[in-house]
Amino acid sequence: MPFPDHLAAAFDEELAALRRTSATATSDELAPFAEASWYPVGAGGKRLRPLLVLATVEALGGDVAAALPAAVALEWIHTFSLVHDDLPALDDDDLRRGRPTTHLAYGEDVAILVGDGLLNGAYGHVVSRLRCPASRRAAVLAVLVEGVEEMIAGQYLDVRPPDVPDEAWLRRMCSLKTGALIRASVATGLALEAPPAATEAAYLAFGNELGLGFQIVDDVLDATGTDAALGKPAGSDAAHDKRTFVTVLGIDRARDLAVASAARCTELVAALPGRPEALAGIAERVFARDR
Repeated sequence: MPFPDHLAAAFDEELAALRRTSATATSDELAPFAEASWYPVGAGGKRLRPLLVLATVEALGGDVAAALPAAVALEWIHTFSLVHDDLPALDDDDLRRGRPTTHLAYGEDVAILVGDGLLNGAYGHVVSRLRCPASRRAAVLAVLVEGVEEMIAGQYLDVRPPDVPDEAWLRRMCSLKTGALIRASVATGLALEAPPAATEAAYLAFGNELGLGFQIVDDVLDATGTDAALGKPAGSDAAHDKRTFVTVLGIDRARDLAVASAARCTELVAALPGRPEALAGIAERVFARDR
């Protein structure tokens, strides 16, 4: 299934327009902070979460252009999590998306504020820019709040793991730390379109599996990839004694789980009501990626 390049192009155009607007609206005094705030967003990346929002809306026959503010909010929330995750107090990483991490480029103090600003800006963007009935805007905000709460809970489990984690613990931790925002991305599209309950359940099941599979593939790539390919330090999980599907279960078991998750995603997306071709293309990219 082809990757939805049309959705990626629409999202990139939206970000570029927002950056131009920001540049003209920012005072000279705060211009350096605005630059620092756009630094991690403008570095590129997979744009998985915003594309999932747009692909879900498209699959349900909704207005993709109207959903762009919600997609931007998901990308800003995800970027906030990366900026904070890279800090010395957490993962202490020096490279992200092929560039020095935000705290190396601008200092730890500014990086913390950048993350704070991106999170707050995401909520504000939904409130001020999302054109839809108030009830649906409130539903989107509720989805985002829940997703962030779950992601933070997963980050806590990640930094305070049990002495002997098992596969069940790994699945729970990853369903929160990584899966929460991927699930929230699909749920945001659902909140905008309000489909029947059975349709919503089917899409959320797909989102759950994709979130798990994404993290398993990420763990495998961290153990087998290179800095250049990944755009971030390879082998970081082992270096920081992280509990991952590879470090806990071994590379062979992790690869088997990735294959099983890919097959499950293919099965789930094929059964989705509507026109889920873009979602299928995104899922294929997740499991075939090398970074």
